[in-house]
Amino acid sequence: MVSSFFVTSVAAAIGFFTLFRKLRFHQEDDKKQNSSSSSSPSPQSSLSLSSPPSSSCRIWTHHVFPSFRGEDVRRGFLSHIQMEFQRKGITPFIDNEIKRGESIGPELIRAIRGSKIAIILLSKNYASSSWCLDELAEIMKCREELGQTVMAVFYKVDPSDVNKLTGDFGKVFRKTCASKAKEDIERWRQALAKVATIAGYHSSYWDNEAAMIIKIATDISNKLNNSASSSYFDGLIGMRRHLEKMEPLLSLSSDEVRMIGIWGPSGIGKTTIARVAFNQLSNNFQLSVFMESIEAKYTRPCSDDYSVKLHLQQQFISQITNQNDIKISHLGVVQDRLKDKKVLVVLDGVDQSMQLDAMAKETWWFGPGSRIIITTQDQKLFRTHGIHHIYKVDFPPTDEALQILCMNAFGQTSPKDGFEELAQEVTQLAGKLPLGLRVMGSYFRGMSKQEWKKALPRLRSSLDADVQSILKFSYDALDDEDKELFLYIACLFKYASIKKVEEHLAERFLDVRQGLNVLAEKSLISMDYGSISMHNLLVQLGRDIVRKQCVREPG
Repeated sequence: MVSSFFVTSVAAAIGFFTLFRKLRFHQEDDKKQNSSSSSSPSPQSSLSLSSPPSSSCRIWTHHVFPSFRGEDVRRGFLSHIQMEFQRKGITPFIDNEIKRGESIGPELIRAIRGSKIAIILLSKNYASSSWCLDELAEIMKCREELGQTVMAVFYKVDPSDVNKLTGDFGKVFRKTCASKAKEDIERWRQALAKVATIAGYHSSYWDNEAAMIIKIATDISNKLNNSASSSYFDGLIGMRRHLEKMEPLLSLSSDEVRMIGIWGPSGIGKTTIARVAFNQLSNNFQLSVFMESIEAKYTRPCSDDYSVKLHLQQQFISQITNQNDIKISHLGVVQDRLKDKKVLVVLDGVDQSMQLDAMAKETWWFGPGSRIIITTQDQKLFRTHGIHHIYKVDFPPTDEALQILCMNAFGQTSPKDGFEELAQEVTQLAGKLPLGLRVMGSYFRGMSKQEWKKALPRLRSSLDADVQSILKFSYDALDDEDKELFLYIACLFKYASIKKVEEHLAERFLDVRQGLNVLAEKSLISMDYGSISMHNLLVQLGRDIVRKQCVREPG
């Protein structure tokens, strides 16, 4: 029975991770979305977290819309990149059948709006065509209104000339503007200024044009792949509630650089919330990066603190600039490269102050409008770095917790007929912890009512192995004295008053209150209204640890 339970649990956990990516909006979120869609959009609707961006729910007719000028570009650069698109299965819009006139027509506007990515090939003669300038203005409009991704290629053109309208590019532009309406000229100027700030591809930086074309096509392919998976996040139960609460903290309409913390215990959903926010917002920033599980992936053991920071910063710069072979020799690279860039950064699973020092120590390292989101279990990290905008992730309401379990157990948001009481009991055993609900739901998936009843007694007294391994990560990170205090609370003081715990353990520990503060900061206990509380799964974890330490005398 024990071995079969273990094998089934492992299989269920694997099934959970597969199912996790395939969920769809539950009925309650659908109703909220439908009711909110009837209201007028705000000026910042493209940056809103409370509803999915237009780019994630639109049906696109083309992958890429290329905007370019001149037969020289068409026969050379454009023909080569279109061949690379074909190799990678990317569908571009081709305008061979459209007759060009003084201004772009409705057919071309539909093509621009129907393309997921627009790529602007800014050559020296690009501004010689009012047609191209109209295309560019429409593309930048789609970027703001529809969340369209825009990429820029500065082909033998300096971006500063595009921005300031100087050099040969400026001369060509002024010639085009002769006898044009002031409204059109201003619209073109604004569009050129915006596209010039996009972190694009500069042909002058490449000795090999073929390599640059392959790089651009690869980046487009990766963007398409990443955006294609975004709909998998839509069905995560309760996510809309979290994002609505985070929206005021992010203050996306402000140009200030802001750091936002997401805090809560293991398994509560911090990483998922951060990833959904990143997925919805990244298109609105010049550069973006999601560094997941920093505590496990990026911090290598080393006695030299400077070397560790250098390694972290190198990994960070490499990912945000998408350059795999990048090397850095000092710790001033982040602010040097990013101080004028609007960036979106997610640092997930931070557990040491040194990690923030290396990658996001100061807000002035980043350009206006940048947002840095940090997830951690340790609230002290936020105090140390002066981060005041903190979202504490709470446990889901009872009805939402039941929906999470049912979605994983039954593939629907409510129990199957006859399973109502069983599902409610399992929800309570999981303590409404989202991770526990998902793993337990996956374990019970496909089981008969009799099998549910047979498994429940064991679940009442033993913690699921997959949940335990994640929760134990936090316990293992404590020092020996804090570990012992954790075990005392789990076994004896689950809902005791702080005063009582201090009195009983005063002789056992040098500073009980300080130890309690450490456990609270790491989300292992809560201290409210003079009392201590510990999540049921953490209580079970502590008691399991004691049983293994003292098999014969667990008391």
